[in-house]
Amino acid sequence: MEGLREIKKVCVRIVELRSVNYLSLNNYLKMNIRALIMLVTAALFAVGCSSFDRAWEKAGDVDFKGVEGRWIGSWYSDYNQHNGPLRCLITKRDDGKYVYHTHFHAKYKLGFLTINYPYDMDMVIKQNNGAFNFKGEADLGWLAGGVYTYDGNGTTDKIKINYRAKIDFGTFKLERPQDNK
Repeated sequence: MEGLREIKKVCVRIVELRSVNYLSLNNYLKMNIRALIMLVTAALFAVGCSSFDRAWEKAGDVDFKGVEGRWIGSWYSDYNQHNGPLRCLITKRDDGKYVYHTHFHAKYKLGFLTINYPYDMDMVIKQNNGAFNFKGEADLGWLAGGVYTYDGNGTTDKIKINYRAKIDFGTFKLERPQDNK
């Protein structure tokens, strides 16, 4: 009888050890999958940033008219007071009288990490007595807050655009970079 109790204790101990090792292995695999997802996401954002940087440099050599060209400034969320640097490239589309393509590149801090967020949108930009009026809409995905609407005004030197989404609202303030022609 005593021998059976000892065998039972050993079996229970083996099962406990196997379950601990299984859980450890399972947690290890989950952590590695998370790390892999984060690495792939960072790589995709890095590619997006480098393409924006190339377009930014190329646009520095072009003389634009009106609101077209390079813009630099900041964004500010009135909802949660988050903020960060912002760059924008504006180009007139050939297929619309008032349609311009805007390519934004925003940065924001998440703890010690700086997140780059490039996105594109077409905006309707109309000129009236030297001032420009901006209107647009972009779906930035559920992670960034969904559909954002944009409206604002500006001149050939300064732009102020208000943005609004279901969970966020704030302002973009842009001006021409110092090295702009």
